[in-house]
Amino acid sequence: MVADHAIRPAATRGPGLPASLTPALLERLTSQVSAAPDAARVTTNAPYTGAPLADFPVSTPDDVEAAFTRARTAQKTWAATPIAERKKILLRYHDLVLARQEEALDLMQAENGKTRRDAFLEVLDIGIVSRYYARNAAKYLEPKRRRGAIPLLTHTTELRHPKGVVTVVSPWNYPLSMAAGDAVAALMAGNAVVQKPDTQTALTALWSMDLMYEAGLPADVWQMVVGRGSSLGGALMDNADYMMFTGSTATGRRIASDAGRRLIGASLELGGKNAMIVLDDADIDKAAEGAVNACFPSAGQLCVSIERLYVAESVRDRFVAAFVARARALRIGAAYDFGVDVGSLTTPSQLKTVTEHVDDAVAKGATVLAGGRARPDLGPLFYEPTVLTDVTPDMTLYDHETFGPVVSVSSFRDVDEAIALANATPYGLNGSVWTRDGARGRAVAARVRAGTVNVNEAFAAAWGSVDAPMGGMGDSGLGRRHGAEGILKYTEPQTVAHQRLQGFYPPARISPDAWAGLLSGALKVMKAVGMR
Repeated sequence: MVADHAIRPAATRGPGLPASLTPALLERLTSQVSAAPDAARVTTNAPYTGAPLADFPVSTPDDVEAAFTRARTAQKTWAATPIAERKKILLRYHDLVLARQEEALDLMQAENGKTRRDAFLEVLDIGIVSRYYARNAAKYLEPKRRRGAIPLLTHTTELRHPKGVVTVVSPWNYPLSMAAGDAVAALMAGNAVVQKPDTQTALTALWSMDLMYEAGLPADVWQMVVGRGSSLGGALMDNADYMMFTGSTATGRRIASDAGRRLIGASLELGGKNAMIVLDDADIDKAAEGAVNACFPSAGQLCVSIERLYVAESVRDRFVAAFVARARALRIGAAYDFGVDVGSLTTPSQLKTVTEHVDDAVAKGATVLAGGRARPDLGPLFYEPTVLTDVTPDMTLYDHETFGPVVSVSSFRDVDEAIALANATPYGLNGSVWTRDGARGRAVAARVRAGTVNVNEAFAAAWGSVDAPMGGMGDSGLGRRHGAEGILKYTEPQTVAHQRLQGFYPPARISPDAWAGLLSGALKVMKAVGMR
């Protein structure tokens, strides 16, 4: 059943490229792809209009091999560079990103189709992450004294060595955050990086690398290849000392298997079917506004966005009315300014998935409260922010990730049912809880099976808390970015223990049984005095 779902369009349709994206800039960026001079070419299209955007050389497996060879040579010198010097480079990069953000915003919008507001959040993210690792890496990477085996006689130190060359495979949905955020931590740890960004948004990734070199990164420490994963994936895996991947769960499983075969580490941020819980004491207006910000950023193409809303029965009608009114009022369109609320989907395949999921749900009895249709009058890949109810388990979008501007609304009777509904998924990436009682909200959040859970926020509170780890449980992946784990995963720990005077074997003048008694007694004393 379809209700009235009019969405107010923006005044603009299909803008041309902004003036900052000159042919000279695009040529400079595409020329930095690691590929042969006579390489085949691939053209990307602008989501806003469908017009050709950029022409890239296509890397081959041999190009990947050559990139790793150069990276291994460069990494040795980079690893020997004092952390204080790496810090200076990263802080200069921080400043360049902020100073040249107009270029970044234009590139992200041109390649991805997102709004300027959503693109700006990526600039903020990279500024925060760059400053964090520049200022905290020394603390995480410096040698640390550890308790020795025998007090006073064993001097034990933990060292951290870079892995070597890290492969980073980054997606199209957040082309600056995902391309630069993971590379920054790997580089600061002393690694070189060979990266394959998604071709659709490779300009943004190349722009980020270009700025890092401008900030002072030595040649060949960060390199990029462009091409299909089916062509380059084997070479990227076979040469990597560590794999960082953001993308689908299906691909993540294959990468995990390949990494296991090679006995290298891997960090995988994968899919999600994230839930938001609105408790009976929530501020309804704030929760409705929060739901809009949770469901529709980047046209819903966000791993941590909300696709399932669970609302307490006692406030369901009030919440749905407030939320639907806000969803219908969103301005959808294409503009290189801050005047639009929801932008375009990025690829035809994503539009196809969104359309199929919504059509399947409606055919099986779901009710459309807002949206529910594509908007070719605005551009080739626009789809209205869509709110559904009466969604049942036989519908594809009930438990499959849509990755678009689509959310279902259901109700619950009590908190236990809300938790059960939120956790009824193999995914476990992000969650959100809304309540006036902060302590209650944190208690509920702790029961949600997800790597990050926000109280009275959608995702930005946890994502932006870069001193804390971010990542998924279950089918949402392995490993964490941000915090100590976000940089230490790119290192190999080494323990160096120096034994002085006497070890565990008895000296010549003491019999083994007497020595065993002495050591046993020493252990009892250590326990008695509270030694750890």
